[in-house]
Amino acid sequence: MPGSIISAFSEAADFEAALREGGGIGLLVTGPGAFRARLTRITLLRLRLAAAEEHLPRILLVAVPPGMILVALPGAGEPAPVLGGISMGPREIMMIGPGERLHMRSYGPYRWGGIWLPAAELVRYASVMTGTPFAIPSAASRWRPRPSTSRHLRHLHSAAIGFVEGRSKALIEEETAHGLEQQLIEALVKGLTKGSAVAAAPATREHREVAFRFEALLHAEPERAFRTEEICAALGISAQSLHLSCEEQLGMQPIEYARRRRMQLVHRALRRGNCETASIADLARRYGFRGPGRFAADYRALYGELPSATLRQGLDPAMAHLRLRGARRRM
Repeated sequence: MPGSIISAFSEAADFEAALREGGGIGLLVTGPGAFRARLTRITLLRLRLAAAEEHLPRILLVAVPPGMILVALPGAGEPAPVLGGISMGPREIMMIGPGERLHMRSYGPYRWGGIWLPAAELVRYASVMTGTPFAIPSAASRWRPRPSTSRHLRHLHSAAIGFVEGRSKALIEEETAHGLEQQLIEALVKGLTKGSAVAAAPATREHREVAFRFEALLHAEPERAFRTEEICAALGISAQSLHLSCEEQLGMQPIEYARRRRMQLVHRALRRGNCETASIADLARRYGFRGPGRFAADYRALYGELPSATLRQGLDPAMAHLRLRGARRRM
């Protein structure tokens, strides 16, 4: 049944949880400041649409659900957003196939869109519309639709999002949803069959896989402060391959990325009020930070306050209530 949800977030962890429906499985905020994001989701009959506004730079790890295709509509930005190691142009789109995984990186305030649809539906429609068999590329691909097609596709997506955001309590009726789906699918097929595909270099595809395996290693042992040689041994790769992959896919070196992940875990624990003031140092040591002074300075540089200030907010019942309201939803 068609429906829509609008959510606003003041916590990165809540935003990350909301993105899981579309395959978002990890979010690392990479810039300082108070977190704010807004997410609009629309469910049609077979398609799902989403649009998000984010105010801090971040790296998002996406794993597209089985049987589904994600068409990413990156917004304009300086520097350009990087999807799977590729800097995206403002009129380009990326198609990510079932089960594919890659990192999406932004550098500041950013608005993006997404369209999810069953892979079988896209194949069926494209084959009928073109009269020739259509195959989904084996790897995430960047596409350059014709300018008119790109404008039309983004207009349809923006119009649907704008309708929901302008009428927060209005559901899209089934007849309207069907018509919108038909137009979106037709625009997608034209964009994919009459535009030009830009295949990623074999090295880029290899780097994506290394970055994902590195991510899985960090997820398996989130508290461990890995050394480079330990990472290389666990992944069975050279230090050069590790560094090249992380620089291209994550925008930073592996040790720095791992350190920021651990710092974010500490931050989230403090925001939840999961320790007492006297144990902040113990919490830091648990996540591999040995020097209290250096830890506090690095923490303040990332979050604009000392760990003790974050913890006081986490323990404040009034702040906890505000955070719950920060993840509000409207149907």
